Amino acid sequence: MGEGEDSVMVELKDLCKKASSNIAQKDLDGHTGEFPIYGASGLIGYVDFYKQEKPYIAVVKDGAGIGRVMSLPAKSSVIGTMQYILPNDDVDAQYLSFAMENMNLAKYFSGATIPHIYFKDYCTEKLPKHSEKEQKQISAVLSKVTELISLRKQQLAKLDELVKARFVEMFGDPVYNEMHWETKRLIDICRTIVDCPHSTPHYTTKDTGYKCIRTSAVKKNKILWEKVECISKQEYEERIKRKRPEKGDVIYTREGAILGIAAVIDRDYNVALGQRSMLLSPDIYQCTPCFLSMAMNFDSFLGKALGGVSGSASPHINVGDIKAHEIIAPPIEIQNQFSTFVEQVDQQKQTVQESLKKLELLKKALMQEYFG
Repeated sequence: MGEGEDSVMVELKDLCKKASSNIAQKDLDGHTGEFPIYGASGLIGYVDFYKQEKPYIAVVKDGAGIGRVMSLPAKSSVIGTMQYILPNDDVDAQYLSFAMENMNLAKYFSGATIPHIYFKDYCTEKLPKHSEKEQKQISAVLSKVTELISLRKQQLAKLDELVKARFVEMFGDPVYNEMHWETKRLIDICRTIVDCPHSTPHYTTKDTGYKCIRTSAVKKNKILWEKVECISKQEYEERIKRKRPEKGDVIYTREGAILGIAAVIDRDYNVALGQRSMLLSPDIYQCTPCFLSMAMNFDSFLGKALGGVSGSASPHINVGDIKAHEIIAPPIEIQNQFSTFVEQVDQQKQTVQESLKKLELLKKALMQEYFG
């Protein structure tokens, strides 16, 4: 590659070649060593062999995570759901990895039952031609930004761990109750507990001022408001007949793959429940929303709730079972202390999230600048 030729476009296949892996995960039994081996979710373990002598790129070609691009080290291997992409001698592996990440390879998938992508489908993707020196400069900049993004995400994860650790320190497990707190039924520490409407919402792209929470927007102790969509005023009024969700209420997913996740409604929106969820309105003189959400997200709580689970194809938790569910009920003063601690941590998280958002926007702008 010649220096200063960044205006010239080349095809991906001109910069690398492909290779396949025939290693199944079951074949790894009995192989322990120092060489890393990877799958679609990342590092699987360490074995006593390797397939690639130099750094390379791997693409998830089958199943979950299809199209994901990984930059992997020398003297390592991947299993058969991954495709090796081996850079030419004058191509920096990290640079090519960023270029391929920018291509959004998932758009090439085919197959309904088990989605897959092939090198022949995306090998004609074009990217600017850069000298080796320019490639390394680009790689260094993007690597630094990517590293900072990873650090911010680690900070957020550690702050979440800190909150849970503080809960355990103050209260112990909310179901096993090793600290011997008084216990109460959820219905006795909530003003009301209601089920969602059993109908599919009709979402609209218009900003009507009325929102509806899908279960996919509910994560442990937080709602992804950017994923909450709008519905019409008429549908909103129909969906809140049992109870209008208010700030401080707790939403709990009760069915399907994301069963048993609680989060506090922390904003004053005109919002309704989607399907497969229930709403708990804590009695603030007995239970804080923050305490209730944290307690309901413990594995022990879900395990006990699943004791009354029904439905095998689509398991769900009945509202009646949740109403009768007993958890610890520490004095409200202590719960308020915990909630104050969580508010302080949330302020730290907000600062980290703002930094993360800026870094992600910077990376996106740089990728556009370097690769188009």
